[in-house]
Amino acid sequence: MAYQPIEELLPKSGYSIYKLVRLAAKRSLELADGSANLINGVSADAKTPTIALDEIRAGKVVIKSVADQFAPSKVKSAKKEESSADEAAVV
Repeated sequence: MAYQPIEELLPKSGYSIYKLVRLAAKRSLELADGSANLINGVSADAKTPTIALDEIRAGKVVIKSVADQFAPSKVKSAKKEESSADEAAVV
């Protein structure tokens, strides 16, 4: 198994090691059930947990509560506009 730096993985799970383990396990099960890889360049003999951690590290798989931090800037600006409209409707 390849070494995955924990410093790069924790932000994708909201800085919770427990959430990171659950996220990696869930994605690993999806891969084992036949789901397609989200990253290129994966060796044919790579194990599903390794692929799952690589996808998390690349930012392709994140927890929903922190997903907007890793979204492209266009998506972020659209969400900000929606939230400001929601705030204006509440006031």
